[in-house]
Amino acid sequence: MTRSLEALTNALLTAAKQAGADAADALAVDGIATGIDIRAGQLEQAERSEGVELGLRVLIGQRQACVSVSDTADTTIRAAAERAVAMAREAPADPYAGLADPSQLAQSWDMAALDLCDPSPEVSAAELEADARRAEAAAMGVSGITQVEASASQSRRQIYMAASNGFSGGYARSSRSISAVAFTGTGTGMERDWSAEGRIYASDLPSPEEIGALAASRALDRVGARQPKTGSYPVLYDERISSGLIGHLLGAINGSTIARGSGWLRDALGQQILPAGLSVIEDPHRVRIAGSRWFDGEGLPTARRAIVQDGVLTGWVLDLATGRKLGMASTANAARGTSSPPSPGTSNIDLTQGTKSRAELIADMGTGLLVTSMIGSSINPTTGDYSRGASGFWVENGEITYAVNEITIAGNLRDMLMRMTPGNDARMHMSTRVPSLLVEGLTLAGA
Repeated sequence: MTRSLEALTNALLTAAKQAGADAADALAVDGIATGIDIRAGQLEQAERSEGVELGLRVLIGQRQACVSVSDTADTTIRAAAERAVAMAREAPADPYAGLADPSQLAQSWDMAALDLCDPSPEVSAAELEADARRAEAAAMGVSGITQVEASASQSRRQIYMAASNGFSGGYARSSRSISAVAFTGTGTGMERDWSAEGRIYASDLPSPEEIGALAASRALDRVGARQPKTGSYPVLYDERISSGLIGHLLGAINGSTIARGSGWLRDALGQQILPAGLSVIEDPHRVRIAGSRWFDGEGLPTARRAIVQDGVLTGWVLDLATGRKLGMASTANAARGTSSPPSPGTSNIDLTQGTKSRAELIADMGTGLLVTSMIGSSINPTTGDYSRGASGFWVENGEITYAVNEITIAGNLRDMLMRMTPGNDARMHMSTRVPSLLVEGLTLAGA
């Protein structure tokens, strides 16, 4: 008889104790995933994965080790626990390692209230292929499109975590997605662009036809792309890629970075890092959103908080270990997988939206660059110096004039964040909701 994930985590904890561990936590994940890829009218790839993965972290004093296995047999569980304990005995002592005190743990939650798993049955590979082909057909039906790559996928995971400090809890997640990449032109004149959508509930997805048509429209807009002039100009980051700027901010205040004494925001706690009026809010309790969770990877209760409030940085992103190292409480931001210990990470993020549409920001910028795609990255983690390849559209007198490519954008992230003006076009279903962002005075290297 197949054991439940809860029973498997309990078996891991029991085996760890019998092997000599002082403390332990265990994670069990049961997942399925199916993906279909269509290219040039042909089925290019069909993938299916399913199975259970188990992870165990053991502690002996302040020495820890992690192991993961995909076999649920008792003999495998015992062997994994014994191996983990043997590894921990040889590991260097970490004065900050350790489970949460029982008083810190989440005590109750209503997982159903977050609505993280579509109850409808799993669809067949044939249905996913049909979705991909519908997206492909919609894009190929647009004059000027020469080739399309389309994909459709689904996944469903059940997760259960338990620890020797008394924590025990789990949840299920599902996702469904459709994407299309459309190509136009040939040789050095070839251009491409994409559209992709993913949701927890399949019924919330736009139609494959909408996704394919949008990819085609975006690709055709890029016909005739060329390099712009080199100089200093305002840059508007399209909503599709603007979350990257906030991602750089979050990376710089991650507890792992701060605990090492590095990061270009390491001295910025309590200081203004965004324009007045802008806040960065983490809300892990949004309904039917992929990043939502009631407890973090160490069993601590999550809560809505302002990471940046009215432009001022209020705190770091911490798990227990980084919090202990910095002499601070965890912010319940621990994330983890089956093969590694917890580390800090954020969930659902919101940047304050502005009052103007993307079109109004384009009109305001006069002459400058609208960026729709980023390529590569060179960011100095200590100074925040920023250099990235990009493509998009050149703007003259507040109007888009032609597509551009092979551009390098350079600046310093701390300066850039202080010169941001947000639009009002963030998509509400996204886990990270960041609108288009207009940044003044960046250096562009083009023709």
